[in-house]
Amino acid sequence: MPCALLYDVPADVAMYRRVRALIGDALPDGLIAHTVVAIEGGLRHFEVWQTRAQFDRFHDERVEPAVHAILREVGLTEMPPDPPVVELDLVDHWAGEPARFGDEARLGRLN
Repeated sequence: MPCALLYDVPADVAMYRRVRALIGDALPDGLIAHTVVAIEGGLRHFEVWQTRAQFDRFHDERVEPAVHAILREVGLTEMPPDPPVVELDLVDHWAGEPARFGDEARLGRLN
């Protein structure tokens, strides 16, 4: 059953981009939508997945290793706990064109 998930991480856009590069472009099995927005103190992730198990598998197999690699690069030896993930009651999901981020300099806030 599809699920919507919300979680915040204390990272900036530059760190997100480094983690995202390590994760790679291969779409994870079960991902319907992935949106990240800047908030005070970090980034908010909103995701829709076919199942929670598919999110958990992707997180364990691809996200965690990438995050840990980046954190080790910046000198952290002890990994922080995972952020709390809130599972929301998904009522509907409607998607349009994928967002394009080729003009980040014009947008300014994505630096």
